[in-house]
Amino acid sequence: MKKIVSLAMAAAVLCTAMVGCSEKKSVTTDGSTSMEKVIGALGESFEADTGITVTYNPTGSGSGIQAVSEGRCDIGLSSRDLKEEEEAEGLVGTVLAYDGIAVIVNPENPVSDLDVDTIAQIYTGEITNWSEIGGNDAEIVLIGREAGSGTRDGFESITGTEEMCQYRQELTSTGDVITTVSQNPGAVGYASLASVKDNVKLVSVNGVTPSEETIKDGSYVVQRPFVLVTKKDKELSESAQDFFDYITSDDAAEIIASAGVVAAQ
Repeated sequence: MKKIVSLAMAAAVLCTAMVGCSEKKSVTTDGSTSMEKVIGALGESFEADTGITVTYNPTGSGSGIQAVSEGRCDIGLSSRDLKEEEEAEGLVGTVLAYDGIAVIVNPENPVSDLDVDTIAQIYTGEITNWSEIGGNDAEIVLIGREAGSGTRDGFESITGTEEMCQYRQELTSTGDVITTVSQNPGAVGYASLASVKDNVKLVSVNGVTPSEETIKDGSYVVQRPFVLVTKKDKELSESAQDFFDYITSDDAAEIIASAGVVAAQ
């Protein structure tokens, strides 16, 4: 009899342990590839403080917004403001931070400054050779992001080039754009400032170099928001709400700054 009771107690303990494992708390995020660094830093800090895991799926802004709409993730990540039709579908955008969209060229390119009008003329094909703007006698190779990318949407909106860019390549991630420009002396591209590395050269715009200070004071004009996307009439899970509150608090500003972007608070 004692043996039966002992086995029953052991089974109960095992069952409880299994339930605890199955209920391990987590938060799912999905969207902008440009937000990888900042969400990674925030998620790591949050997990260290709470033990709650934060997962990130880098699918692009449009896909992240759709994932929230369809209930496939807790929080969507968008590197552009929501469109009117998306808000009409019950989605809500909360600005987490502001990020500069850096215009980048190959380190061998002598061009170091462009104004917005010239950038527009380059991307629409009016200017096709670097020698026309003080560079080498070489074809300009236009690198950009795929349709639906928040980075592309922000860049084209600011430069007034929507549906007019003559891209040679349309790539699906920030990292791919940076790598491609770094390997082609004639290439020009755009990427999240937070993701730019030493293998490419930053071009100042209207004489202003992108930095935390110039993004914060608005003097660097090629910038866009990093937005958290949720559903208006659907409450977040307890873990997701805790993460949302954590990353939008004043205490998160230092972590956000360490990721190379400017906190909205």
